[in-house]
Amino acid sequence: MKSRDTLIRLRRFQVDEKRRRVAQIEMMMADFNRMAAELDREVAQEEARAGISDPAHFAYPTYARAATGRRDNMRQSAAALEGQLAEAKAELGEVFEELKKVEILEDRERSAERAAEAAREQAEMDAIGLRARA
Repeated sequence: MKSRDTLIRLRRFQVDEKRRRVAQIEMMMADFNRMAAELDREVAQEEARAGISDPAHFAYPTYARAATGRRDNMRQSAAALEGQLAEAKAELGEVFEELKKVEILEDRERSAERAAEAAREQAEMDAIGLRARA
């Protein structure tokens, strides 16, 4: 019984760890997307200030060109994290299923123990009842 309790604690720890990893990846993706949106705004402001929105134009603002590159890098990083997020969610699902299997087994064992205890108590009560009649 003690080893099963240890196993349940281990599985719960693993589930918590996987949840933290999923949350961490989601936060990183949100940060990258937020930073990319901010860079989009900065590029638009710089283009409006310069009056040039064509990146091929010789007088296109250098800052806008650099910010566009950083924005593209942020989006690529967020896209790369999508694969990691899917993998982390799959791992979370697997570990959660393992936890549930162990918990169900534990519940069944406890139910069987309770049923056996109830049967013993009933047998004792029956014995007492028979002795009282005799």
